[in-house]
Amino acid sequence: MDTSLEKRFYYWEDFIVGQVMVSEPYTVTEEEIIEFAEKYDPQRFHMDPELAKDSIFNGLIASGWQTASLMMRMACDAYILNSSSNGSPGLESLKWLKPVRPRDTLMTKIEVLETRPLSSKPHLGIIRCQWQCFNQHDELTTTIDAWGMFGKRPTNEVS
Repeated sequence: MDTSLEKRFYYWEDFIVGQVMVSEPYTVTEEEIIEFAEKYDPQRFHMDPELAKDSIFNGLIASGWQTASLMMRMACDAYILNSSSNGSPGLESLKWLKPVRPRDTLMTKIEVLETRPLSSKPHLGIIRCQWQCFNQHDELTTTIDAWGMFGKRPTNEVS
């Protein structure tokens, strides 16, 4: 069921189970893979194209942490920046299934799995989503099962 968001600003009440949000595509460059690795994950298969050829990956790959960060940016651009997001209490899982390489074009699909109000914070609701990142060949590279907290619609605002 694809019930993508169509409104301008999204509150907790706007998310329904089965709803799918899809990001715009993003192409990863070799330069940004190396730059990220130098700062945050300096393993040879992320930093040095020649040394990476002798790794189990047979070439340069992005750090999984970089891929997760790119997914976060894609989700922000797709809907989070236009929402009442109040952050996240954490992840259930994060899996790196296929390496991301220079010139891969990624797209993130986010499906709402669960929504419920937060009894401890009555002005917030929580949603659990499955995030899936695909490359240009429609191969699944990364999955994240994540929670997000969103503000409820103010009582004086009509949906």
